[in-house]
Amino acid sequence: MRRAAAATRRRAYTVAYPGGGHPHDQSSVVTGDAVVLDLRPAGFATRMAAFLIDVAVQSAGLFAGTLLASLVGSGLDPAATAAVSLALAVLALVGYPTAMESLTRGRSLGKMALGLRVVGTDGSPERFRQALGRALTAVVEIWLTSGVIALITSLVDRDGRRVGDFVAGTLVVHERAARRTEESFAMPPHLAAWAQSAELSQLSPETATMARQYLLRFDELAEESRYRMGTRIADLVAAAVSPLPPPGTTPPDFLRAVLAERRKREEERLALRHAEAQGGSPGPDGTPAEGGPPAGGGYGPADSGAYGRNGGYPPPGA
Repeated sequence: MRRAAAATRRRAYTVAYPGGGHPHDQSSVVTGDAVVLDLRPAGFATRMAAFLIDVAVQSAGLFAGTLLASLVGSGLDPAATAAVSLALAVLALVGYPTAMESLTRGRSLGKMALGLRVVGTDGSPERFRQALGRALTAVVEIWLTSGVIALITSLVDRDGRRVGDFVAGTLVVHERAARRTEESFAMPPHLAAWAQSAELSQLSPETATMARQYLLRFDELAEESRYRMGTRIADLVAAAVSPLPPPGTTPPDFLRAVLAERRKREEERLALRHAEAQGGSPGPDGTPAEGGPPAGGGYGPADSGAYGRNGGYPPPGA
């Protein structure tokens, strides 16, 4: 039964998002979008410290490459030796940052150490072409000019972006910024009855955090970002909630209802534990909210498109 329901949800997702595929294919994008909602641009000093760590790594790579080229080049002609040296230099200066930031979704060794990450200016995870653009630009603005160009642009721009960030459309942000996790959300009155009977045990803490961060920054987002992020996060939450909300429910109301009901159940669970520890009787409606891995899928057949093109949350400009 579970597999059949999951298959139905997957088909519904494809209908709601033509060409979208399975929602798990979108989860990494959703995570990237949601994570940056609660982050702030990195300061110049922090970026410089991360940069110096990366420079040390790249300099070590250049030194090792030069040493290797000299050893290998002893039996080769000068042209071949020069080609090997150039290839190793490109690998250290361009290959290292491109590969690291692509594989780690925007983090080099220096950024990992300082808790930084490169993201797109629209909040999306850094892509290969963006990492490559930043690395190629760095050869000129950092290595060939001793970092003067990068230093000037980083100081002038309020977000600390260098030329490579403007070329690639990226921004370096803090991952370890303090998170606002205590805010609660009011239950939308028209969804109170639905939320009370909804099954939320499959909603994972990670997915709930995505929804919370989206709502916390809702008023700061552009209209297009509100729609795009809202539909993606609502679809991921709907995959773990049953029954689905009434047709026409907007993603913000849906997410507020889920988080408000989840918080209510968590408070009741804590009150129940406290009462048991004190030897008293449990309070009313002490049903705990359980965590668990999110189920695969999207909206059910009855609500296909409720958060997309046919529902109560029309695209911007519609």
